Amino acid sequence: MKFDIIFSGVGGQGVLSMAGLIGRGAIAEGLHAKQSEVHGMSQRGGAVVAHLRLSDRPVASDLVPTGAGDLILSMEPVESLRYISYLSPTGTLVSSTNPFENIPNYPDLAGVLAKIRELPHTLLVDAELLARESGELLASNTVMVGAASRLLPLKLETLEQVVQQTFERKGPRMVEANLAAFRAGRKVGATVQA
Repeated sequence: MKFDIIFSGVGGQGVLSMAGLIGRGAIAEGLHAKQSEVHGMSQRGGAVVAHLRLSDRPVASDLVPTGAGDLILSMEPVESLRYISYLSPTGTLVSSTNPFENIPNYPDLAGVLAKIRELPHTLLVDAELLARESGELLASNTVMVGAASRLLPLKLETLEQVVQQTFERKGPRMVEANLAAFRAGRKVGATVQA
């Protein structure tokens, strides 16, 4: 078994946190995980991409080959389109619909979302709305992990344990808000176009 993921977004959105959470879940289940990340401009608002490769055998390279990705998990719609060349023909793009307009000529959002919908396997998620409803706007990235969770080769219980462990040091309110965010995303993830 192998499962290759590209994470994308901009600095400050929790892209690397999503990759770390899923990677810790894979390791907890005895899988091999290898991650690579690029911080773009290394500042809030700069492009961020991470590769995460999961396998039941040792992984030689931490970079997902072009056309081999099983999943693109993106916090930002334009950034999700930047990496579609990595997606395999059977891969799925899961993207937040919430733009981070960090450039003056940000493209028309409706056009960007229409282009995403043209792909055969997609899920668009209003991550900010679900995070707000869960009690913590900063949990948008946890919503997105939940939205993709049905596609991952990991058990629900493992992912929920990792979410809990990740936020324990921030107190019970943050644990509950992030678990609620994860579960809200998972519910929306049931509608993925497969």
